[in-house]
Amino acid sequence: MRLVMNEPVERMDRPYARRWWALLVLCLSLLIIVMANTALTVAAPDMTQDLGLSSADLQWVIDGYTVPYAALMLLLGAIGDKYSRRGALVLGLVVFGGGAVFGYLADSAATVIAARAVMGVGAALIMPATLSLLAATFPRAERAKAITLWTATAGLAIAAGPLVAGALLAHHGWSSTFLINVPIAALAIVGALVLVPPSRAAHHERIDYVGGLLSVVWVGSLVYMIIEGPHFGWGTKAVTAAVVAGVGLVLFVARELRQPRPVLDVRRFAHRRFAGSNLAVALFFLAVFGAFYYLTQHLQFVLGYDALQTGVRMLPLAGAVFVGSALTGYLTPRIGMKITVTAGMVGGTAALALLTRVGPGSSYGDFVLPLVILGLAIGLALSPCTDAIMGAFPESELGVGGAVNDTSLELGGSLGIAILGSVLASSYSSHLADATAGSRLPAHALTTAQDSVGAGYAVAQGIGDKARQLAEQAAHAQNAEQAARLRAQADQLAHGARQMADAVGSSFADAVAHTSLVGAVVLGIGTVLVAVLLPRKGRPTEAEDQAENGSSRAPEPTDLPRNPAPWTYVS
Repeated sequence: MRLVMNEPVERMDRPYARRWWALLVLCLSLLIIVMANTALTVAAPDMTQDLGLSSADLQWVIDGYTVPYAALMLLLGAIGDKYSRRGALVLGLVVFGGGAVFGYLADSAATVIAARAVMGVGAALIMPATLSLLAATFPRAERAKAITLWTATAGLAIAAGPLVAGALLAHHGWSSTFLINVPIAALAIVGALVLVPPSRAAHHERIDYVGGLLSVVWVGSLVYMIIEGPHFGWGTKAVTAAVVAGVGLVLFVARELRQPRPVLDVRRFAHRRFAGSNLAVALFFLAVFGAFYYLTQHLQFVLGYDALQTGVRMLPLAGAVFVGSALTGYLTPRIGMKITVTAGMVGGTAALALLTRVGPGSSYGDFVLPLVILGLAIGLALSPCTDAIMGAFPESELGVGGAVNDTSLELGGSLGIAILGSVLASSYSSHLADATAGSRLPAHALTTAQDSVGAGYAVAQGIGDKARQLAEQAAHAQNAEQAARLRAQADQLAHGARQMADAVGSSFADAVAHTSLVGAVVLGIGTVLVAVLLPRKGRPTEAEDQAENGSSRAPEPTDLPRNPAPWTYVS
């Protein structure tokens, strides 16, 4: 048996025998690029302390990964279709692993941000390649099941990131959360070469690089605006990014409508099934990433769990994703995509609505049911949507299809952290100001505490440290009068520290409840829109098929024989 799998999947006259092992490699590749974001949220406090990061530095350490990741996927997906999907996967893993090594060696904010950006470029190669290889390797009858496992892996990665990071941080520094990616990437590279068959479009004309570059400009500018505006204010940078994103989008759409072979046929978004599926993916990850952003903070700062304990307590979400995915495979063929996806989005809305009950006295037990319902909702809604998006593209454009799905996911996640993160920060700041009204807390200390829940507890700890210093001075005072005065000041400061800590915890809990309400409203409205958009039938309607054929695109993959050799249609 040959060590490297060299037979292209398109030349096989029957389904690839080791396709489920190939799926394992694709899921492993997906796992590390999703975990790269969720693990960092747990490692952020140690990194901030070690490198002296400002809040702006920390924000860009997190989002330096997101901008190139979202912006490059469409163009790189098209390049993978033309030249080699497996080649794109392997190259992406090499770049991702190299960025991880760079991050491990980083010793400043700038180098960490640069390392994260390199990893984002690698992820932009990997993510669409995993879906396109999955779709190319599996027969249409098995594709939905394979996508279900792919989606379940993404849900597992969301919860596994904090767990792995927490285990590493218990014995190693924050840089270990970068280095752990290297052996996993190396294993995935070997697996890709041995188990994943090469694949590319048999007939693919010249890539519309101008359209691809316009997509990079408008998506990158949009993501930059989403990050910059809510967190750092709507100054020149954010406004300029908004203008560039708007102009870039208009130019991109105008060019793609005129091109006979566009990088992305934007007419697809006029089809209800396709548009509804993308909207559902974006809205769901808006809710999931936004909720994950503030739930991990609440578990760590307010309830006092360390990184590993936080990761363990997110496991109900991962387990529920697998259960929801299994239910999807059973329900969708019987009741249809529309009902399954709508039910999932209703469940997600209900999970966020339950989080509105969070208060100062809430314990971890109050979070278990919302986490389980949210996980079930992810499993129910995302697999059918991803399958519908991929099914809308011919075999020659599977990389582009994967990129469209993943761009919707990434834009939704970025919007979730930006919108719900902004609501959280504003609500926390307002509640803390009210909770400390009438206190003797200096204005500068209140301003510092309002920056974040971590900063709030740091201010409370600083007051407590001052109280302990005064108590020690009292113990060594030269006379009783001085000792009594110092003890009184120490007691007053200690009482103030406890009050401050209580105010921070209660203010953040109230902010979580308020933010969850906003998220539930947004997802609830989105649920109605998706329910209206999605057609009743599981397959595209006759009108949509006619519109698709009228757009001069290649036939749908469902209309083609499985892996003809050679392919008999022109893309």
